[in-house]
Amino acid sequence: MNENHKPPNHELILRVVPMPADVNANGDIFGGWVMSQVDIAGGVAAAQRARGRVATVAVNSFQFRQPISIGDVVSFYASVQRIGQTSITVHVEVIAERNPSDPVVVKVTEATLTYVAIDRDGSKRKVAAT
Repeated sequence: MNENHKPPNHELILRVVPMPADVNANGDIFGGWVMSQVDIAGGVAAAQRARGRVATVAVNSFQFRQPISIGDVVSFYASVQRIGQTSITVHVEVIAERNPSDPVVVKVTEATLTYVAIDRDGSKRKVAAT
């Protein structure tokens, strides 16, 4: 994928190609699959910033803009938006690259999620300063 499609201040975290097992009854990629991939990408960004384990505590917003199809190359870009005492809010933008013979790139989804930093026992912990 061309870096010109990278959202400003976001980092590429995950790139996947959905498969036939990921479709819904209409033949589009199931929204739950997209949500799980967004949560993985957001969790990676949050864990990097927290320097350790995190858990999802809230999905603040989630917008499906366009369907995703089998064979699309789907890229998940994340940006840390807010850092609290124990929480980290991450914005994720999802870009699909379609039709390799005549490429089209579209933003298909965006979401904002909040994660909490946790210790080995699952208790909240403070987010390390940078």
